[in-house]
Amino acid sequence: MKTETLTAYEVIKQENLTDIHSVGWLLRHKKTGARVMLIENDDENKVFNIAFRTPPKNSTGVAHILEHSVLCGSREFPLKDPFVELVKGSLNTFLNAMTYPDKTCYPVASCNDQDFQNLMHVYLDAVFYPNIYQKEEIFRQEGWSYHLEDVNGPLTYNGVVYSEMKGAFSSPDEVLEREIMNSLYPDTTYGFESGGNPENIPELSYEEFLDFHRKFYHPSNSYIYLYGNMDMEEKLDFIDRHYLSAFDSMEVDSEIELQKAFETCRDLTMEYPVSENENLEDNTYLSYSRVVGDVHDMTLCTAFEVLDYALLSAPGAPLKKALLDAGIGKDIYGGYEDGIRQPYFDVIAKGSNAEQKEKFAEVIRNVLEEIVKNGIDVKAVEAGINYFEFRYREADFSSYPKGLMYSLDILGNWLYDEENPFASVQLLDVFDYLKKAVHEGYFENMIRKYLLENTHGSMLTLVPVRGLAAQREKALEEKLEAFRRSLPQQELEEMVRKTEALTAYQESEEDPEALECIPMLKREDICREAGHFYNRELEAGGSLFLYHDVCTNGIGYVDVLFDLGHLSPEKVPYLGLLKSVLGYVDTEHFTYGALFNEINAGTGGIQCGVEVFDQTGEPGKFRAMFSIRGKALYTKLDFLFAMMEEILLTSSLDDTKRLYEIIAEVKSRAQASLVSGGHSTAVLRASSYSSPMAAFQDAMAGIAYYQFIEKLEKEFDSRKEEIVSSLKELAKEILRPENFMISYTGEEESVDLVRTLAAGLKEKLHTEPVQTSEDTMKCVKKNEGFMTSGQVQYVAQTGNFRKKGLEYTGALEILKVALSYDYLWINLRVKGGAYGCMSGFRRNGESYFVSYRDPHLKETLEVYRKIPEYIRNFRADEREMTKYIIGTISGKDVPKTPQMKGNLSKSAYFSRVSEEMVQRERDQILDAQVEDIRALAPLIEVILSDEMVCVVGSENAIRSEKDLFMETRPLFNS
Repeated sequence: MKTETLTAYEVIKQENLTDIHSVGWLLRHKKTGARVMLIENDDENKVFNIAFRTPPKNSTGVAHILEHSVLCGSREFPLKDPFVELVKGSLNTFLNAMTYPDKTCYPVASCNDQDFQNLMHVYLDAVFYPNIYQKEEIFRQEGWSYHLEDVNGPLTYNGVVYSEMKGAFSSPDEVLEREIMNSLYPDTTYGFESGGNPENIPELSYEEFLDFHRKFYHPSNSYIYLYGNMDMEEKLDFIDRHYLSAFDSMEVDSEIELQKAFETCRDLTMEYPVSENENLEDNTYLSYSRVVGDVHDMTLCTAFEVLDYALLSAPGAPLKKALLDAGIGKDIYGGYEDGIRQPYFDVIAKGSNAEQKEKFAEVIRNVLEEIVKNGIDVKAVEAGINYFEFRYREADFSSYPKGLMYSLDILGNWLYDEENPFASVQLLDVFDYLKKAVHEGYFENMIRKYLLENTHGSMLTLVPVRGLAAQREKALEEKLEAFRRSLPQQELEEMVRKTEALTAYQESEEDPEALECIPMLKREDICREAGHFYNRELEAGGSLFLYHDVCTNGIGYVDVLFDLGHLSPEKVPYLGLLKSVLGYVDTEHFTYGALFNEINAGTGGIQCGVEVFDQTGEPGKFRAMFSIRGKALYTKLDFLFAMMEEILLTSSLDDTKRLYEIIAEVKSRAQASLVSGGHSTAVLRASSYSSPMAAFQDAMAGIAYYQFIEKLEKEFDSRKEEIVSSLKELAKEILRPENFMISYTGEEESVDLVRTLAAGLKEKLHTEPVQTSEDTMKCVKKNEGFMTSGQVQYVAQTGNFRKKGLEYTGALEILKVALSYDYLWINLRVKGGAYGCMSGFRRNGESYFVSYRDPHLKETLEVYRKIPEYIRNFRADEREMTKYIIGTISGKDVPKTPQMKGNLSKSAYFSRVSEEMVQRERDQILDAQVEDIRALAPLIEVILSDEMVCVVGSENAIRSEKDLFMETRPLFNS
């Protein structure tokens, strides 16, 4: 970069960032003081991010509401929702915005130069010149508003962020996380909820909302980040001329204050709601938290991540093991939380009781004192160091751009330390230091100083209360009704008028001229050629060796697969348990804790799972495989296979104490994920009413599996011999040479070694005779409503068009974009206040529509019912149609990591998807016209005609609409 041309900026620092093969620059905009970071390299996946320090002074969620609102139109892009127009018509590889406890970020990424420029332009205009000052409707739509359709009621609150946070506060795990932070920093910005507490959100006024923008969304308070292969001088010149130069420097008080250390630890007790049928016993959360050091100290921060692994997170880690042995909690977790000014470390016992609080703290202190006295487990620490160093070097963030993840890590330091802003991408020397420090008492001193002698901490007890959600809902209804009754007729009529005006604003068509202002590409800018699969059929010991020839920088990705084609349906739930057991119990040569450390000290990790592939061309058919997956440097591949063999063939399934611990933990984690991912939960369950593949997945990982695990835990003492026997028989039935296959991603130089190792593993598999089954998964339509203590719904409707003789076409992928960012978006999110809405169509015909954190239920199903009408009347000129097509392709052309290329190729092979098929579908997308979308109306009618519905939601909502269901029941039983 030619710094002499950057007359509007001064160069503060330049560094060679050898860890990430880049050059880093730190600049300051001369006129405004805006902070600018450049990371130059050859990565074509370019990233721009503008962030602001946004410390809240209350829990009204103003920072979060503003994050949503600034993307609803701006000076140069005066649309109601330019964000949606970008999603529909951009080749972005990432496009979103995020609110953190003390900052708000607006990142975008794209591999296309012009598209990247367009995205950056729209986002800069959004943050500096939003339409929020002209359109109060934006605040009322995205934040909160009174909703009153008739002067006689009912009066309710509505708003996207309001619904989102009602969903967030429905999860006790999320509530606990928030309360821990609030308890540790009561006198700083972290003592408030930046996302917004639903009880406080309606306290925020429109003027306070605007004042927050005036104060914090100024260049003088900004952090601008550019990453990748681009003309940096050109980008900096554009940012200055179009935006920064229009502002003067301003003093912005956004400093994140330090919390003064406590003289004694705080002890707090709080409540959370459970449904009427849930147990109160063994349902309390206990947390032990300590503020640890300063985010500036990168060595300490990295060391605490390692310490989290060695003390708490790894199976058999001493804190986890001691608490479980003491009978305190069914699930022990926690860890090191950074990305804020003062990081903290916490230990959480879920599934405990309030009276165990003192014992909980005593066990933790005893373990920590013992380690300080006798020394930490060096092998565990070394495994932790290798675990984090391997991932740091690999830099595999799946579909997320590398530059984005670096940006978020950097902001966790840059926001508070302008002297050393690149610290989080210069960690190799830190890892080298820690490898020596482990032998010099460094970790023992950390434990003593920060976890034992430190008084800046809290003990938090979160206790369950039956009916609390219903009480709060009733109290809110009564409060709003009393407020409505207190208002004079004139004000009620004004409230109705405002409700109607907001609806009219939301339903109004975008100005065609305004739409033209959003820059976009042309169809001919899109590559017509579909991506390639990397599949070569080889053999290893007479079995399939599926090889994916991809450059992996010396890392081999191994998937050992076992076909499950002859597994009887009643064994499928045990399959879900087996994948959670293998690798987490003792083996012939290792205790389960030592095994985990041994693996992580020498590899990038090993895990068991189940993979399911639909069979293109055969609706209702699928192929399932048990897998053990691992990754390692080529020089460690023999060790990787040795560890896989240790897990598969020598795992001890007789330790009933350990089995119970695993079952209890699985139940605990499933409870959290079934609710937090309620949209996925509901879609899978509804699909299982007619799809054998979905029924298999539900029995192995969904609601049916949770019900199985819930029963096992409850009846464990009387059924433990049966559980042991079932797992042993299942392992012998699955782990057999006739079921064996390998999928391998790596370079040619490593293939012969892996084939030899695979053949050797096959020779050692079980060969004793077993009984197999030809039975298939049974499907029964149930249309269930699952009640939770939450305050929002996840409403799913599913069906299958292939079973009715209709064919899959690439146009369905365009329809998905149109529904998700037009029809469903407007009706469910914009007007309905739901946080999210999704749809999906698979090649096997399985399809779904679902809402996320939705205040409604019956109304949402009515929106689904009218989808065919929307499609028949679908209108789009060439520009709009092109926009949908570009948005569709952007989801396909995301840059892929080596591991992703291997996994996608494997999936295509076992799903019988050919390159010709993918090319045909891409052509259908690129050549699509309005008529192709309209022609899909009968297909959608067929999907909806199956009338398969599942809802995960609040007790009140489901009981109020019980006639919509064949069955209603609690999601979690007593």
